[in-house]
Amino acid sequence: MAGYVCIVTNHKCDTLYIGITSDLERRIYEHREGQTPGFASRYGCRQMVWYEEHDCIGTAIQREKSLKRWYRQWKIELIEGFNPDWRDLYYEL
Repeated sequence: MAGYVCIVTNHKCDTLYIGITSDLERRIYEHREGQTPGFASRYGCRQMVWYEEHDCIGTAIQREKSLKRWYRQWKIELIEGFNPDWRDLYYEL
């Protein structure tokens, strides 16, 4: 089963939430609608600004854990290398 790692934010260079899913479109819709209780909802993280697809969910989980250990600046550079304008990628799915 394929897996996705994504970064969701509330504003450019503000709060970053990193998560995984097997259904990216559904999961981001849930974030946008505030249907996910917890960190992302508490901080208003509704805009997907980065994502990565993996062949299996296990690889996606490993990548998520790795990214969560990264320094904040590295995460920002990762986003800006993929999406320099920090546009909401939900509309491009």
